[in-house]
Amino acid sequence: MLLRLAYLTVTNAFAALRLLPMSDRDKDVEILVLRHQIAVLERQLCADTRVRFAPEDRAFLAALLTSLPREVLRQLRLLVRPDTVLRWHRDLMRRRHARICRPKRPGRPPTVPSIRALILRLVRENPSWGYRRVHGELTTLGIKVAPSTVWEILKQAGLDPAPERASTTWTDFLRSQADALLACDFIETITLSGQRQYVLAVIGHATRRVRVLGTTAHPSANWVTQAIRNLVMDLDDAGCRARFLLRDRDGKLPILMDEVLAEAGIKTVLTGIRMPRMNSIMERRVQSCRSMSFSTAASSGTNATCGTLYASTNGSTTSTAHIKPWPKPPRCVPSRSRSRGQSESLI
Repeated sequence: MLLRLAYLTVTNAFAALRLLPMSDRDKDVEILVLRHQIAVLERQLCADTRVRFAPEDRAFLAALLTSLPREVLRQLRLLVRPDTVLRWHRDLMRRRHARICRPKRPGRPPTVPSIRALILRLVRENPSWGYRRVHGELTTLGIKVAPSTVWEILKQAGLDPAPERASTTWTDFLRSQADALLACDFIETITLSGQRQYVLAVIGHATRRVRVLGTTAHPSANWVTQAIRNLVMDLDDAGCRARFLLRDRDGKLPILMDEVLAEAGIKTVLTGIRMPRMNSIMERRVQSCRSMSFSTAASSGTNATCGTLYASTNGSTTSTAHIKPWPKPPRCVPSRSRSRGQSESLI
C-alpha cells in the first residue's frame, strides 16, 4: 500500500507540473471534459454497482479533498458522496494515531526503580514477610502495585515470595511430635450442692490417654505443683518420654510447675491468647466429657466427671445413651503420693 501510494503521489506531482504552463481557459475545458466523462461512466454503471477504491486511492483522494470546505466539496462531481471522503480521512487519521501511539515494547510498563528498591528493602529488613504482606504495606503508603508485580520482583531478585510456606506450621508440629506431646487443662464442674470443683487432667496426643491428676475445690499453686510431680513420677514408671506439654495461660497453673517439668526434660509450650485451637485435642476432650456427664453430674457430682474421663480413656463413645454401665469409678485423688506431708497438702 505504501509503495502504491508513493507511486500515485509522484505521478500526480508531475501532472501538477504539467498544469503550470496551461492557461485558465484550458484548465476549465479539461475540468468540463472530466466531469462529462464521469457522468457517462455513472450512466453506464448499474444502480447496484458500486465503484471500488483501493486503500491507496482512498488515502490519496482524502488527502486532496479534505482541505476543501464542505460546501465546496458538495459541489464537486465525485463518484462517492462527500461524507464518504470525510470518513476515509477519519480512518486515515485513526490509523496514523494508532501507529504513533503504539508502545515501543509490548506488555506493561516496567516498575519504577524506586518502588523496586523499596520492595527489596522491605523484604530484606523483614525476612518473614511474604509478597502479600509487602503489597499491603505498599498500599498503606499509597503506592499502587499489583501483588503479582511484587511476586515477580522478588523472584527476579532470587528471594522467596512466600517464606512462611517453607516454615513449619502448628499443625505439622503437632503431628510430627505427637509421641512426645502432652496437654493439660482444668475441667470445671458443679456438684449437686452447688460446689464448684476443678479436675486437673493430662492427655497424650499419640494415645489419647487421659490421666486424671486430681480434683479440688481450691486449686492452689502447691496443689498443682504436687500433682505435676506425681505426673512426672508416673511418666518415669511408665517409660513415657514426653518432651512438650501444652497448656493455656490459666492463672491456676503456676510457673513453678514449669520448673518441675523442665527438671524432668519436658518443655512447657503456652498457647496463644484466646486461641483454644492450639490445644484443640484437650479442648475437644473437655467438651466431650461435659456432654457425657451432663445428665449424671447433677446426681453424682464430681464422681460423674471423673467417671466420664475414665470411660473416655478406655475408648467409650461421647454419648451417654451408648455407654455401658462401668464399675464404680475410682476416687479422683492424685495418682501417687510419696509422703504423708504431701498427701495432707493435697487434701
